Amino acid sequence: MNKPKIISLMGPTASGKTAFAMALYDRYPIDIISVDSALIYRGMDIGTAKPTKEEQQKYPHKLIDICDPAKSYSAANFRQDALIEIEKSLEKGRVPLLVGGTMLYFKALIEGLSPLPAANSEIREQIEEKANKLGWQSIHEDLKKVDPISAERIHPNDPQRLNRALEVYLISGKSLTELTQESGEALPYDIMQLAIMPQDRSQLHERIEQRFLQMLDQGFENEVRALMQRSDLHLNLPSMRCVGYRQMWEYLNGNTSYDEMVFKGICATRQLAKRQITWLRGWKQPITWLNNDNMDTIFRNVF
Repeated sequence: MNKPKIISLMGPTASGKTAFAMALYDRYPIDIISVDSALIYRGMDIGTAKPTKEEQQKYPHKLIDICDPAKSYSAANFRQDALIEIEKSLEKGRVPLLVGGTMLYFKALIEGLSPLPAANSEIREQIEEKANKLGWQSIHEDLKKVDPISAERIHPNDPQRLNRALEVYLISGKSLTELTQESGEALPYDIMQLAIMPQDRSQLHERIEQRFLQMLDQGFENEVRALMQRSDLHLNLPSMRCVGYRQMWEYLNGNTSYDEMVFKGICATRQLAKRQITWLRGWKQPITWLNNDNMDTIFRNVF
C-alpha cells in the first residue's frame, strides 16, 4: 500500500519559508504545520517573526502559540503534537506541510526519538545537593567531561536541563547526545524533504539585518518590556534565550547600549542561520533544494 504523503520545508531563518508556504497554500490543498521552537510561545510575536494575526487567519498555522514562555517544551513534545496534526490533516484528504528551521524538531519527527531512561529521584537529589554546595557551574563542568556537546548547548544557569543531561549519563552510562542520536520509530509516511536557501550567503545576511531592523520598527522593544513585567520569566528560560530576546532583555536591563544590542541581535541571528545550514548540509535524509526551475515540477508530482 502507498504511504500517505507529507512534505517538509526546511531552511535557515529569513530564507523565505513562511512566505513560500503561504503561496503554496493558495495553490494546493495543504495544511501548514510549524516546526519552530520560537513560534510555539504565546506573547512572543514580533521578535520571532511570527505570521501576523491576519496572515494566520488566512493561512492557518498549526503548533503556533501553544506554549506559555514560562513553560518548557521538548522535541518529544513537538513530535507528539506534530503527529496529531499530521493525522488530522490526512484525515481531511489534505497534505501536511511541515515548515520551519528547528532542525532538532525535524530530526525528532522524521528519525524518531530513542527512549531515554526514566527520571531517578535519588540521582537528581545527589546532583542538586552538589549544586547547592558548589554551584551549577560545577555541574556544567561535570557534564562537559562526559557530554561536551550537550554542555555546549545547555547554559550553565539552566539547572533543569543540566540536571537531566547529567542524570541520563549517570543512569545509563551513555550521554544524552549519544542516546538522542540513536534512531527511534520511523514515520509511517512518504515524506518529501525540501529545503530553501538564498544562493548567495550575503543575501541571507542582508535579509537577516533588514528583518531585525524591521522588528525594532514594529515595537520589539515594547514586546520584551511586557515580558519583563512577568515575575515568572527570566533569561535562563529557553523562551528568553531565543535570538533577539536575550539581547533586548540585556539592553533594557542597562547591561548594553542600544547600538550594541542591535549588533549582537543581528550577529546572533546570523549564527543561528549558520547552525541551521550546517544541520542541513549534514542531513542524513535525501533533500531536494528548491529553486525557480524545479518548483513547479516538484509540486505537480505531489498533487
